[in-house]
Amino acid sequence: MSILVAPETRVLVQGIAGTEGSYWTKHMRDMGTRIPAGVTPGKEGRTIAGVPVYHSVRRASREHAVDAAMLFVPPRFTMDAVFEALDSGIKLIVTIADGIPVHDALRIRRAAKAEGALVIGGNTSGLISPGLSMMGIFPYWIDRVYKPGRIGVMTRSGSLTNEVTAMVVGAGFGVSTLVGVGGDAVPGTRYAELLPFYQDDPDTDAVVIIGELGGTMEEEVAEEIRSGRFTKPLVAFLAGRRAPAEKRMGHAGAVVSGGRGSVDQKTKVLNQAGASVATRPREVGPLLAERLGAAG
Repeated sequence: MSILVAPETRVLVQGIAGTEGSYWTKHMRDMGTRIPAGVTPGKEGRTIAGVPVYHSVRRASREHAVDAAMLFVPPRFTMDAVFEALDSGIKLIVTIADGIPVHDALRIRRAAKAEGALVIGGNTSGLISPGLSMMGIFPYWIDRVYKPGRIGVMTRSGSLTNEVTAMVVGAGFGVSTLVGVGGDAVPGTRYAELLPFYQDDPDTDAVVIIGELGGTMEEEVAEEIRSGRFTKPLVAFLAGRRAPAEKRMGHAGAVVSGGRGSVDQKTKVLNQAGASVATRPREVGPLLAERLGAAG
């Protein structure tokens, strides 16, 4: 089983006619994703990677049943593309754009919550249920790292995710579903909002979060554990232990301000809640084995 994306999920690709959109559409189909239609204004009538293209989401969704939207749209156009998908009743939207204007990101998040929808991203690799389906930009060699299994993964990073997940697989585990929430300051969906999906998934035994300095998402996870709303074992790896305060490090959301958002603070609250925190990626696998052994 997986969360959010599965072989039956019908994914519409917005921006399918662009270089990135056409390339990753083919790759997603190769990975098992169902893509009934794509959208690029002015390109209706074309076929890309075997997928028919339409002028608008509304026109595409009239002709095809659609469950989710994958956006390959530049940052300044992302908000309009998200709103177009929401207006057509789509409840799961993934956008990879890096650097969506902050006020646009705030409006996207507010609109999605009002519609009961989930927006994953921006600044994300997307999400993947290995061996089943994916929405995102995971490379062709990903099947050597992302093996199917029973560990959920949530991450703010891209390349670091590959390293940590390789350690999970190397320890004898696999991944149920990986969700990249994204590295921008205002993600469409936060860690704590995804935990209920993993909690309710009978085929997810534990969750790994790959976090970093900045923001409060990891502290929110700790609160979900303390409250008893999330009860499965959780292991975290947090990047940025030696980063200087008041400096943004890579991602727009990776900044420590006023003593809040530091890795030390996040580690403290996660440990107090009962989570395990790895200081290096190679510790994640052994910590999982320890927690699942104790739980079993």
